Amino acid sequence: MKRSLAWWLQCAVTLVIAAFLLVPAIQSILAGVTANYFRGLSSGLTLKWIGRVWELYSASIFLSLWLAIACLAVTLVIGVPAAYALARNPGRLSRLLEEFISLPLAIPGLALALALLQLYGTLSGFRTSWTFILVGHVLYTLPFMVRSVLAVLMAMDFRSLEESAATLGASAFTRFRTVIIPNARPGILAGALTVVTLSIGEFNLTWMLHTPYLKTLPVGLADSYASMRLEVASAYTLVFFAMIVPLLMAMQWASARAQRIAQ
Repeated sequence: MKRSLAWWLQCAVTLVIAAFLLVPAIQSILAGVTANYFRGLSSGLTLKWIGRVWELYSASIFLSLWLAIACLAVTLVIGVPAAYALARNPGRLSRLLEEFISLPLAIPGLALALALLQLYGTLSGFRTSWTFILVGHVLYTLPFMVRSVLAVLMAMDFRSLEESAATLGASAFTRFRTVIIPNARPGILAGALTVVTLSIGEFNLTWMLHTPYLKTLPVGLADSYASMRLEVASAYTLVFFAMIVPLLMAMQWASARAQRIAQ
């Protein structure tokens, strides 16, 4: 089969973009398992830098995972009912509320963090707790949960399903639990994976809200690049990739599944 010139140009552009994205990542990963970065692979491969990262930043890894799980729990409790309420009551007020919920996405993370510091900075107990960072993460990720669930609900005729359940005597809570949540599951799953991924990788907001004893993965990564050997920082990047890439792949799978069900 003869390929056209346009096909070869598209293929070339795709390969260049892929190389632009992948080559630095591969180089950083190799640096994390190289005995001496300046000597290259000829110095040999080692896992001691990954062990060093675990020794110095294991607390940051567990904190990031805990914050992501807690952020997911809060956004599920708030976001799913909020999306259901917006879908059930369409109108100008609902659109205004949706835009208000999405407002943190339009504000730089540093500005949002500064507002939280001005509002709660005097509460020393809260300021030095991991829950302070959690508030910032929830504000930042909640719009993704709400919009993901809302998109699935708006793509289906959930009102007819609710009316059918109501004629059988189901209460409002029972209808929400047994009708809305199962049918919105693809959107909930896609939103959940987005929330977890964004919470683990969020830097700007967390950098302003963290304390020396509450460093998340991205903040610890910046710290390692500033104060450690390049091999340690690269090994940290490798650990970060090992955590975030599977979540990104799962998010793509969940999004594709949600689209198939919506169709």
